[in-house]
Amino acid sequence: MSDRSRRSRGDHRTSTLESPLSATWRPRVREKAVLVGVGRGLEESDLDELAALADSAGAEPVARVLQTRQEPNPATFVGRGKLEEVHREVHRTGADVVILDDELSPGQLRNLEETLKVKVIDRTALILDIFALHARSREGKAQVELAQLSYLLPRLRGWGEAMSRMAGGIGARRGPGETKLEVDRQHIKRRIAKLRKDLKDLARTREVKRSRRERSGIPQIAIAGYTNAGKSTLMNALTRANVLVADQLFATLDPTVRRIRLPGGRSATLSDTVGFVSKLPHDLVEAFRSTLEEVARATLILHVADASSPELERQIDAVRTVLHEIGASRIPEVLALNKIDLLSEHERARVTARFDGRAVPVSALAGEGLEGLLWRLDEVLPRFPVDVEVLLPFGREDVLAMLHRDAEVLSQEAREDGTLVRARVNERELAAVRGYRLEPEPAAGIA
Repeated sequence: MSDRSRRSRGDHRTSTLESPLSATWRPRVREKAVLVGVGRGLEESDLDELAALADSAGAEPVARVLQTRQEPNPATFVGRGKLEEVHREVHRTGADVVILDDELSPGQLRNLEETLKVKVIDRTALILDIFALHARSREGKAQVELAQLSYLLPRLRGWGEAMSRMAGGIGARRGPGETKLEVDRQHIKRRIAKLRKDLKDLARTREVKRSRRERSGIPQIAIAGYTNAGKSTLMNALTRANVLVADQLFATLDPTVRRIRLPGGRSATLSDTVGFVSKLPHDLVEAFRSTLEEVARATLILHVADASSPELERQIDAVRTVLHEIGASRIPEVLALNKIDLLSEHERARVTARFDGRAVPVSALAGEGLEGLLWRLDEVLPRFPVDVEVLLPFGREDVLAMLHRDAEVLSQEAREDGTLVRARVNERELAAVRGYRLEPEPAAGIA
């Protein structure tokens, strides 16, 4: 084989492993953005979160356009008349980008760009962009890139001139657009396959560490909550973990695990994970599934909510929706109402009353209410062993064997839909059978 052929093959092999996404991202000038929302009974404040997301990504929202309609236009998402209004706002403000508060189809994005003659991105691309900004670890970067490429792949075909305009900025600088937008589809597929393999290897390492913690018998508490609710600040206040704290959306992507001692004398691990948001992209949930398993395998969830947010209930519901999606809805929960120091005494009383005394008001920043929160965690945290009743489907004889080997099986009954088992289990066995429990686990702080 000639040196030229060898170099050629080597270059090709390397190119299949390189990311088609750019590593540089920060524009010198903030892009001006027109925000667009479509839905039923929308108000201007309904785009506040999209504005915060755009700001976190480096854009400056300069106008908002709302359209109330039952269903989006299948071709352009917004109706024809409203599209003309968006076009006028783009020219009036000199906007560089239009951001829509939903995920759009490839055809809708293409049609909008061809009409508006500026870059158009949807909520999904915007969130992926912010995640890419904050990814620090090898695993975090790989997870974000996998989600970005999965989003990009069906959007490659036929963008033509519209795609060539995506030369940088939000929605492009860390993802599709900055390097070569006409990147080969097969290249992306090969890259996705490599990322999945890498993440599988990293997940195996994470599983070893997680299993070691489970075998230790130490209960595991996972912090979950809406993005920017103060989870990392609370983690630092409870454990002195020195986790990155920033007044930004999705500042924490890589989980941190620390040990704490509860007032009753028990020890537990506390893990801080990625923040949730409404309309969290499905590709992102899938890419981060191994990380989110830190929550799904926890003994207890410490749900941190921003008590000062006017969208408090909606944010709590959004978090619980994701918890259900990752199989964590049956895990006991303690709800901590954070940032209580930002409320007046009257507002504090009103907010806590809405949760009937089952939520714990705290201020992670001021250190207020932390002792009471630790006592509530100690109270709600299951004391092992616990009795469970599970229905194991056919084909899960491995779980049944594990219960007989590692737990105390109290009764076993063959049924048409599986095997009904009552058993006394410890922490590790509870994690293994949680998805098969017939009765929900007791929860605290659930409104």
